[in-house]
Amino acid sequence: MTLAVRWRSLLSSCVVLAACDSGVTAPNDVRSTDASMDVPTVTSDGSLDAPTSDRPPVPMVCGDGVLAAGEVCDDNNTRSGDGCRGDCLRVEMDWLCPTPGMPCRTTAVCGDGRIGGPEQCDDRNMADGDGCSAMCTVERGYVCPLQGVACRAERCGDGVRADVEECDDNNMMGGDGCSATCALEDGFLCETPGMMCRRITCGDRMTQGTEQCDDGNALPGDGCFQCRREPECTSSGCTTQCGDGVLLAPEQCDDGNTRANDGCSPTCTREMGYDCAMVRPMEPASVTVPIVYRDFLGSDLMGGHPDFQYRTGSERGIVAAMLGMDRKPVYAMPMGTTSTTNGRTPFDQWYRDTMGVNVTLVDRLRLDRVSAGVYRYDNSDFFPLDGRGWVAMGRESGRDGGHNFHFTSELRYWFQYAGGERLDFTGDDDVWVFINGRLAVDLGGVHGAESDGVTLDAAAATRFGLTAGRVYEIVLFQAERHTTQSNYRLTLGGFNLPRSQCSPNCGDGIVTREEACDDGMNNGMYNGCMPGCRMRARFCGDGMIQREDGEQCDDGNMLNGDGCSTRCQSETIG
Repeated sequence: MTLAVRWRSLLSSCVVLAACDSGVTAPNDVRSTDASMDVPTVTSDGSLDAPTSDRPPVPMVCGDGVLAAGEVCDDNNTRSGDGCRGDCLRVEMDWLCPTPGMPCRTTAVCGDGRIGGPEQCDDRNMADGDGCSAMCTVERGYVCPLQGVACRAERCGDGVRADVEECDDNNMMGGDGCSATCALEDGFLCETPGMMCRRITCGDRMTQGTEQCDDGNALPGDGCFQCRREPECTSSGCTTQCGDGVLLAPEQCDDGNTRANDGCSPTCTREMGYDCAMVRPMEPASVTVPIVYRDFLGSDLMGGHPDFQYRTGSERGIVAAMLGMDRKPVYAMPMGTTSTTNGRTPFDQWYRDTMGVNVTLVDRLRLDRVSAGVYRYDNSDFFPLDGRGWVAMGRESGRDGGHNFHFTSELRYWFQYAGGERLDFTGDDDVWVFINGRLAVDLGGVHGAESDGVTLDAAAATRFGLTAGRVYEIVLFQAERHTTQSNYRLTLGGFNLPRSQCSPNCGDGIVTREEACDDGMNNGMYNGCMPGCRMRARFCGDGMIQREDGEQCDDGNMLNGDGCSTRCQSETIG
């Protein structure tokens, strides 16, 4: 028997490309470079006989492009990783080397979720720009640690905006527009990765950077506050906008942004393969609520407002039972006056910007957590405009200890009605609380500290037109009109808004970008998925023979006709 015949006998049940457990590494074909030259033969005692030709056998020179005796392949170089191992003794996994002297070709399929051949990554698609290119090479700024799973940013601060990074200005410092975690900071626009961010202006009517809106003003309660979306409310309740963090039908989710591929789409619909639960966020130590102050001059000063530093006394019924179309209080005496006010026209200036009459300042009121779900602001020395407004402009001086007494405040808060919410207020002078546009608390007049509150039980729901699950607005209007004292105590209980929290649903049979596989069971069985959906279980095509699962071979690919079938069964070639 010739050596070539002997090789063919050894390979009859294990072809070259199949990963078998015989330990045999064989050439594609053993032959000389001259058709007339004989190969060595085996004598009856098992020894090798010399070639019948007088010419010596061609020596094995790996990398010369000639398939010599002992070589499995020769692609004209001695590099590994291109299909033919650097010593020409093995065809590498996921490659075929049919023609000596010519480059090998890969059997790996880019986009199948399995890294093979020359692939550096495989994220189950053939798209560029997501870290793993259309040629399955790792793109700059990314790392792809798991096959079949979306790549992620290599590091923040490398000047490449990758994966979920909102920016990357080539450093890891915060306060310059791009944070140390590569998130956009408010008030900046980061247009070009690797370059400095630039400042933007909220109120210029151009929506840029992290701005969700820009209506040209800094006032809350009009649908856009500090360039963030707000619910828009009428007497029948509030409608919300996608991205404002308030979940309301027909929205399926609202996670407070309009990004894609995080479970909640830019149109607030649930993305395939994700579950979005409505959760109440962990209660912080404090919350802040926007509040608008308007500063006035007392009536005892030239150009002062007639209702400030005027008569004293508690007085109910100054305002109507319903807010106006502009969501502001309506003066209840359209053709007359009350004992502490001077008619509709002066009153309409209390909570509306009026040139030369008031100075508007927008601030935030911090409420501290006092118990589970309950937050409170409590100040018996409430002078938020000291040194500000008309005083800062030199139009008036501080009074009674340097305080600025004459101002109003307007605070708006949104909640999803569930039942049992509680609001309490203590203050002076005038205080009016409206829920869903209806008057709930009336502490009008110029007086010392007075208290009132409301619990949103079933009776209150009927009174204020509330339906469980819908979003409504609380508005608190207050006025400090006389130089005696200033108290403000607000307690909110059970008004925390729920938010959407989306995460991949491992087990739904839908593979998301964070998952390597999802077969619906994910129990680690053969050809299935591991628990957690982050890795595949053993499978035909992974390059390892699982005899317990019936595999006869595994050549690391899913091709027929190469000696090992797509079912990992041995094939006979030729």
